[in-house]
Amino acid sequence: MRFKTLALASALAATLFNTAQAQTEIQWWHSMTAVNGEWVNDLAKQFNESQKDYKIVPTYKGTYDESMTASIAAFRAGNAPHILQVFEVGTATMMASKGAIVPVGQVMKDAGEKFDPAAYIPAVAGYYTAPNGQMLSFPFNSSTTVFYINKDAFKAAGIDTTKLPSTWPEVAAAAAKLKASGHKCPFTTAWQGWTQLESFSAWHNVEFATKSNGLAGLDARMKINSPLHVRHIENLANMSKQGLFIYKGRGNVPEASFVSGECAMINTSSGFYGNVAKNAKFAYAVAPLPYYPDVPGAPQNTVIGGASLWVMSGKKPAEYKGVAKFFSFISQPEVQSASHKRTGYLPVTMASYKLTEDSGFYKQNPGTDVAVTQMIRKVTDKSRGIRLGNYVQIRAIEDEELEQVWGGKKTAKEALDSIVKRGNEQLERFQKANKS
Repeated sequence: MRFKTLALASALAATLFNTAQAQTEIQWWHSMTAVNGEWVNDLAKQFNESQKDYKIVPTYKGTYDESMTASIAAFRAGNAPHILQVFEVGTATMMASKGAIVPVGQVMKDAGEKFDPAAYIPAVAGYYTAPNGQMLSFPFNSSTTVFYINKDAFKAAGIDTTKLPSTWPEVAAAAAKLKASGHKCPFTTAWQGWTQLESFSAWHNVEFATKSNGLAGLDARMKINSPLHVRHIENLANMSKQGLFIYKGRGNVPEASFVSGECAMINTSSGFYGNVAKNAKFAYAVAPLPYYPDVPGAPQNTVIGGASLWVMSGKKPAEYKGVAKFFSFISQPEVQSASHKRTGYLPVTMASYKLTEDSGFYKQNPGTDVAVTQMIRKVTDKSRGIRLGNYVQIRAIEDEELEQVWGGKKTAKEALDSIVKRGNEQLERFQKANKS
């Protein structure tokens, strides 16, 4: 009897060992932190529990630009991840990385997984699609720029919360009332290049760069020193001098000042919603970006932000099948809708948007549909998105030059002229390196 028990135990152990061995691991490098990091881990867990053949292993690899640098080094060393999350400004660079990536459309087709680019919100699908019509990366945490407002701070300052500021003159007026009531930080902005230059341009239907903002060719050049751009940065500089706009740093660093209640208004990503919903201890509103009412055609539509998932080359067919299965899983309308509700990132398929709408979520949570409605307006050649080479470097240039303005060391015109000059040097360099 003892021998039978031992034999049974050995057989069971062998079965478990073989099952574990048979499971294919898929490495996923990402840049999500805090509540969004929890979301990424939960998605991987849900997929892993939904089947037994594959295991997604999510790994935080630093900020977006840090993870891109790490992935390039890993690819050269032959140990790149299967899936890499890349922010939207890295798209042109990834497109030019021939041999390093496998188009997502091809991965899905080879694995026999259903994949229809037409199912995605057009502005999202179009951004990640090559000129030949092939979708290159998988839309994941697509976002856009929105306006968050602390309604409790508005009430304390005697500002009507039933009609929130929708134009820049109204934002300045609200900021002045907030300051008069003792508020130390009436307005701030995160991702200043994205919100105050890129999205600002599309929202007002003016060119950010030639060649349809880079989507129509590598010979694009920057155009953000127009009279409208100068006027806007001048206005923000004047607000800064008056203590109405407080600069809080680069990237998403300023977001903490809104959640804490320190700053009453902020322009930032729709993907900030999950943090606000979980951690803000005050009543808040999500509103469309402000615009200048005297600009013809404004407001138009905002541009895509966030990131997509790129599939790296050099992996085994069985591993690519696992990647495709995972993408199919997170494409399900129910999964997409739940992610959208939780994070504020766009529901990237029309089916998931409809499912969210039908559930009553937007009515119960006013403002949560702002990101979607801003993105699904009719787009123009000036507002389809911005896809420029060496754009990580250009974003750093934008930060450097705008900081000179907020610090009173340069005029708006001087800074924007410098961004155009230095940015075009980066574009020329990228064009030469990718002539083929």
